[in-house]
Amino acid sequence: MKKKPVFICMLMAILFAMFCSAGWAEVDWNLKRILKLNDPPRDVVVSSKGQWIYVLSGDKTILIYSPDGRLREKIELKNSVDQIKAGPREDLLLLMSKENKTVELLSIDFVKVIDVSGSPFQGMEQAPVVIAVFSEFQ
Repeated sequence: MKKKPVFICMLMAILFAMFCSAGWAEVDWNLKRILKLNDPPRDVVVSSKGQWIYVLSGDKTILIYSPDGRLREKIELKNSVDQIKAGPREDLLLLMSKENKTVELLSIDFVKVIDVSGSPFQGMEQAPVVIAVFSEFQ
C-alpha cells in the first residue's frame, strides 16, 4: 500500500515538469535588407523557391527584387490589382482585384541577356535569335 502514494507523487512530479515548466527559448535575428520604395507597398510576396521578391506598389506597378535587394524589373499593370500571391511555380504570379472581381495569372519569363560580341558565330550577324553553347572539353 505504501508504494501507491510514492508512485502517484512521482507521476505527478513528471507531469508537472512536462506541462507546467516554462519552455522559453532564445531567438537570434538580424535585419538583412531594407527595400526603399517611392510609393507605399500594397502587398509583398516571395516566389515559391525564394528566388524573387514581388512588391505591389501603390501606382499599379509590380517591382521584382532579387534576394540581395536589387531591383531587377518593373511591370506596369493596366488593371486595378489589390493583392498578389506567388503561384505554385517560380514563374507564376496571381493578381487579384476586388474591384474587377478577377484573378489574373501572370506568367513571368526571366530572360538572361548574354553578350556574344566578339564570339565566333555561324549564320547572319544580326540574327533575331542567338543560341549560345557553353561546353567543357575535359
